[in-house]
Amino acid sequence: MPELNTIHIAAAIIMDEEDRLLLVRKRGTAFYMQPGGKIEQGEDAQSALIRELKEELNLEFINEELTPVGEFTEVAANEPDHQVHACMFSIKKCMLKVQPAAEIEEFIWLTPSDITSRQLAPLTANKIIPHVWPL
Repeated sequence: MPELNTIHIAAAIIMDEEDRLLLVRKRGTAFYMQPGGKIEQGEDAQSALIRELKEELNLEFINEELTPVGEFTEVAANEPDHQVHACMFSIKKCMLKVQPAAEIEEFIWLTPSDITSRQLAPLTANKIIPHVWPL
């Protein structure tokens, strides 16, 4: 099997007061995933995530609101022959007013009962869902 190219991203596990998980779907794609995006040259993961959340969802956070969860690697959802290496952070903040912008076409608040009815990115399905809602 050929070696996969790696995309380095920062992403967020954002839960609301009803224990629902915020997921986004980028324009022209089918997979729902954590909000976030690529870490640019010279940028740290927290700065990248804060920038991406502002650009994509009009959400503003500061470093102190991001709690590191860990780093996860999985097959990329939308880029063949690639894998994603995600620096994942959790954010707990009530009453978020999410406004899709940039390349985000749609967002949803996922519940455990919705998991099988949505096409989830491999990282979300295989790593994040078990972390958020362990069996």
